[in-house]
Amino acid sequence: MDPNPGTFPILSYVMSRLPSFTPKPTATPSDSDQFDIEQPRAPPTSEIVGQMPHLADPELLASMGRAITDVWQARSVLNLIGERPTHEEVDLARAKLADMEAQLSRQLEEIVLQARPPEIDIHGWRAHQAEKEKQCREEAEKEKRVWKSVIQLDEMHEGYEKLLKDAEKRLERMYESKDGGDDGGDRDGGGDEVNEEVVGILQEAYGKGMERINLSGRRLKLLPEAFGRIHGLVVLDISNNELLAIPDSIAGLQNLEELNLSSNLLESLPDSIGLLQKLKLLNVSGNKLTALPDSICQCRSLVELDVSFNSLSYLPTNIGYELPNLQKLMIQLNKIRSLPSSVCELKSLRYLDAHFNELHGLPIAIGRLTNLEVLNLSSNFTDLKELPETFGDLTNLRELDLSNNQIHALPDTFGRLENLTKLNLEQNPVELPPMEIVNQGVQAIKTFMAKRWFDILLEEERKSSQEMQEQGEGGWLTRSTSWLKNVSGNVIGYLGTAVGSPISPTPRSPRDAYLDQQL
Repeated sequence: MDPNPGTFPILSYVMSRLPSFTPKPTATPSDSDQFDIEQPRAPPTSEIVGQMPHLADPELLASMGRAITDVWQARSVLNLIGERPTHEEVDLARAKLADMEAQLSRQLEEIVLQARPPEIDIHGWRAHQAEKEKQCREEAEKEKRVWKSVIQLDEMHEGYEKLLKDAEKRLERMYESKDGGDDGGDRDGGGDEVNEEVVGILQEAYGKGMERINLSGRRLKLLPEAFGRIHGLVVLDISNNELLAIPDSIAGLQNLEELNLSSNLLESLPDSIGLLQKLKLLNVSGNKLTALPDSICQCRSLVELDVSFNSLSYLPTNIGYELPNLQKLMIQLNKIRSLPSSVCELKSLRYLDAHFNELHGLPIAIGRLTNLEVLNLSSNFTDLKELPETFGDLTNLRELDLSNNQIHALPDTFGRLENLTKLNLEQNPVELPPMEIVNQGVQAIKTFMAKRWFDILLEEERKSSQEMQEQGEGGWLTRSTSWLKNVSGNVIGYLGTAVGSPISPTPRSPRDAYLDQQL
């Protein structure tokens, strides 16, 4: 719930220094050595105060504290209502609400089209229909409440993120005013004007039909709409510029196979990017993206996708269902908390780098990525604590980095990773396998875990055999007991009849005669 010190340094520092914002310590002394990247522990005082010395001014600090009371209030509310739902949960809630709306529309339509019985007058029938419509709406609204609450919770967290950004900018302005004003001046210097070099390249492209254009490192702030009319373009590199947006006209580059947008100032991508059906390589690393458009899943030819070093908190829900050719996925250095379950359907994936995120775990079906060769899950810190049992199905995995997490035990199936040759478990509180095994290297770990897995299977087989044997014996005893009960019942019935024959004139039944004959 608290601002990340890497993203909101001033806000994090102010909140950690003011008593009204600092929660009372409840942790034990041993907890002090742990570090959670989500907590607002400010950077070392000497470091941030060295960069911004006026933060040491008590009056400025107090003024900043008063300026961010809205953050404190919002944080208090969010601490009560819970964590932010995942993007997949929000998508599911929206889909459920859409289904409920469609079902309600059908029900209302049936009510309207229902024929009026002749014995009911028109006014009574209309009142009856209105009552039924009211009941349908009330029932639908009750069912919607749970799903609406998921969306509302997500919207509240989204609003909180915007609130943090506004508060950080507010504190920056307060510091600048204390520092003597903003001396940045007009640094853009008319940067929105189209670069003459770009105009020349456009003119040349129209004349010659260029397939490759490299505009990397030209300090561009604007990409002209006319770029979308270079239909023969195959490779476009506009990395290391100052672009704030990509025009929708980029959809016109129908033959584009490689697009490099890395190291710009992009906060979003246009939805039209999904129309680039031939795109094989997309690099948007080093920007300010907070989300990827769902339409990116329509780029079905994608082989390599690099979205690293952004501010993503989730991936599109259907990303795995729509990108059958994706072999390399780089999502490191983001704020992703969970991978959508559809990721497990990326059957062509060979390389996945998800280090330095906030992953709480992996999808249960991660073992379906049978072609995966390199996996980096390092530096998810206190969030990543375990791996699913299906992890052992990654039989082609060669390199695995799990360093800087909180993993206590490897899954029992780990020994099935026969092709694993490189493993990093540093900075984990590993208890299984024991550290003396871990220190011997990857081969010793695989051997230990394989033997453990074999022993588990043997024990399960032994228990299963024992249960089957007990069931067999129990079945024989049950059948024997049932037979004895039937025989004893017949004999008792016969004896009872025989004893009572002098008194009762009731004739013997055929069954009695049969028993008598046998005796």
